[in-house]
Amino acid sequence: MSRVYNFSAGPSMLPESVLNKAAAEMLDYQGSGQSVMEMSHRSKIYKTIIDGAEVLMRELMNIPDNYKVLFLQGGASTQFAAIPLNFMNKSGKADYIVTGQWAKKALAEAQKYGDAKAVASSADKTFTYIPKTKREDFRPDADYVYICMNNTIYGTVYHELPDTGDIPLIADISSCFLSEPLDVSKFAMVYGGAQKNVAPAGLTICIIREDMLGHARDITPTMLNYQIHADNGSMYNTPPCYTIYICKLVLEWIKNLGGLEKMKLRNEAKAKMLYDFLDASKMFRGTVVPEDRSLMNVPFVTDSDELNAKFIKQAEEAGFVNLKGHRTVGGMRASIYNAMPVEGVEKLVAFMKKFEEDNQ
Repeated sequence: MSRVYNFSAGPSMLPESVLNKAAAEMLDYQGSGQSVMEMSHRSKIYKTIIDGAEVLMRELMNIPDNYKVLFLQGGASTQFAAIPLNFMNKSGKADYIVTGQWAKKALAEAQKYGDAKAVASSADKTFTYIPKTKREDFRPDADYVYICMNNTIYGTVYHELPDTGDIPLIADISSCFLSEPLDVSKFAMVYGGAQKNVAPAGLTICIIREDMLGHARDITPTMLNYQIHADNGSMYNTPPCYTIYICKLVLEWIKNLGGLEKMKLRNEAKAKMLYDFLDASKMFRGTVVPEDRSLMNVPFVTDSDELNAKFIKQAEEAGFVNLKGHRTVGGMRASIYNAMPVEGVEKLVAFMKKFEEDNQ
């Protein structure tokens, strides 16, 4: 069977060259006589993998030396508790901008540990836009401001960061990780689950400015204390070894393509192709205000639930899978992450054109 075009929001497509290399090394990694799946995480050969992944991550993202790169488990959702436990410990206040389900869940978790407040939200219009904020919207003594950079479900993204002044800015970048250059120095922390753009599910990457570490409250569970993971080089316990290996292969793939500037151009071309079609279509329409559209996640609908269902069914039969939208939005969603080839979007648009012609 030929491979399908997988538009899943995550776990998502991986580059074919990465899958082929992993397959070739499955039984014998670089002459070691063993699979990476079987290796001791304490072995010298595995250390070259995890260290190599960090070096590549720092190089591609231009991460400053005063930031720690942690390879952890628990998913992005575990960080919803770890962040307030580690950082909401001076004034006990934190300001959240709620732009979707994940920021909403992060806020609810933080409220268990202190005065976490939603200072802005786009819930009034089903999270179809990024709310505009000014510096004075944030409490000057807040320990941090929290955003979800790219909203997987709703297809919005921050093209311009909120002005938080001297208040540390923390961002969940799960669904736009490595999709374009990011100035890490503007953040106190960025983090994300790897299963959208970086690796299979099971790995969470946290990039944290060093001055933020060491302030966890006493009740913080050991496994949620970022300082402990930093002190142990992400090896306090067994890390997600194989997922980190795949992450390293993906980072090599991005580097070979020309880095994040080239990746951004590629992603912009794919997104433009799909948005241009949606803007011209009489049947399909995007759900997000144009100025806040994501390069990664493109939700769209017709005016009929019946037509939406018909489109999803016929698309799957034609080899375009996982196009059903999230239940809170309905319709369709095409997640066009880094590994989605340009050809995949071209073929999807051609299929949508034909569907529209056949169902006028």
